[in-house]
Amino acid sequence: MLWTLVKVLLFFAIVAGLTWGGVMLLENGEPVRIVAAGQEFTLGPLQVVVGLFVLLFGLWLLLKVVSLLFAVLRFINGDETALSRYFDRNRERKGYRALADGMVALAAGENRVALSRAYKAEKLLGEPELTDLLVAQAAEAAGDNAKATEAYKRLLEHDRTRFVAIRGLLSQKVAEGDRETALKLAEKAFALKPRHAETQDILLKLQADAQDWKGARQTLQAKMRGGGLTKDVFRRRDAVLALQEAQGIMDESASIEAREAAIAANKQSPDLIPAAAMAARSLALAGNAKGATRILKKAWVAQPHPDLAAAFAEIEPEESADARLKRFRALTAVHPDHPETRMLLAELNIAAEDFPAARRALGDLVETKPTGRALALMAAIERGEGADEAAVRGWLAKALTAPRGPQWCCDKCQAIHAAWAPICDNCGGFDTLSWREPPQTATPSPTGTEMLPLLVNPPAPPAAPEPEPEVAEVIEPEVMDPPQPAPKQAKDDEPIDLAAIVRSAS
Repeated sequence: MLWTLVKVLLFFAIVAGLTWGGVMLLENGEPVRIVAAGQEFTLGPLQVVVGLFVLLFGLWLLLKVVSLLFAVLRFINGDETALSRYFDRNRERKGYRALADGMVALAAGENRVALSRAYKAEKLLGEPELTDLLVAQAAEAAGDNAKATEAYKRLLEHDRTRFVAIRGLLSQKVAEGDRETALKLAEKAFALKPRHAETQDILLKLQADAQDWKGARQTLQAKMRGGGLTKDVFRRRDAVLALQEAQGIMDESASIEAREAAIAANKQSPDLIPAAAMAARSLALAGNAKGATRILKKAWVAQPHPDLAAAFAEIEPEESADARLKRFRALTAVHPDHPETRMLLAELNIAAEDFPAARRALGDLVETKPTGRALALMAAIERGEGADEAAVRGWLAKALTAPRGPQWCCDKCQAIHAAWAPICDNCGGFDTLSWREPPQTATPSPTGTEMLPLLVNPPAPPAAPEPEPEVAEVIEPEVMDPPQPAPKQAKDDEPIDLAAIVRSAS
């Protein structure tokens, strides 16, 4: 800081001195007399200034000639590279200046200028690992992918720039959609620098897209060892990958391996609902009903979910409705006030045709948290208790426009999925789906909801006015209209399809 201040002050002093000298010469107007070797020279003010510039140029030229003479003398004495070094020094200085100008132009967004400076630096410098890198980046920024690819391929020949070249080619293949080639390049880049965080993320995503779950688990372990993941996040994501690996094994009909993989995924993350459901089904197939019940109950304690209830029902598929209601107390006793528990208990009582108990289980859920499923259950209860058909239609109409309730939503893009998946189909996020209510919970109705009161409580028809006395007239038979049959009314004793009513709003 002090040295910078000294240089600034020195610069201003020199400028002030030159200005003062010039003003003094112009004001005096007297010529300058120079006497040397018995000779006298008289110069005017302008001639003095021009003479100074000529003298400075002569000194610079003299230094250049002297340095060239020294280079020639060294060459004569046996230094064969003396002259080449002398001329290469100027070329190198120009090359580095062009390289610096290209980097500045690239940072400023002047891609074509950066590319031309890169070519100039490439001609002047003999270091392709530097110039090819600038050429590749400038060509890629300018949209010339062919030149960028050629430059990256040249960079593959040097050990110092091989990783950068592979990374550049990888980004090109990902942008082009060539996932197979991109996966191979990502594996090579990962082999060169296994601790590179961006390469780990790209490789993990490409392996997940290719359903290489085993390789993805190895990449995830390397990411955890490199400090990119905490142990809790690693266990959760490793459980997700183990679950997908188990599903692949199950698709290949290897039930023993599928059971082991599903149970391992559930042990890694017991609150992962799909893993708990798959592990329970695997144990149920093996005849271990107690183990399946224990897994589902533990997951239900973490978060009640319909998939857990469905897996719990599959443990004893042939049981009666009353026996199932009794067995399900292991779940319904946990979180009894949770909406999912109350709707599950209502469904079980509807299946047992105990509609008053179903109404008590549902409680005020249709008022405090009116979802489509709760309203459909209320319609089934009304139908089972023999309510008017208009009331049943009214509840179903409300269910059409009611919120759907909790669903599998992406935490990044808020996209809704019908089933859980490890990767979001919309944004490609890994392990971003969670069971919750989406931001927009209501489904707009094309006809509006203003007609719902008419459907639930239709108004009574107006009373007919009393006819006034009229004179009897003779009506010809051909003028009289034939009597119309009365409209057929719905019978109250028709069979009730409760399952169809519930499915219509699910």
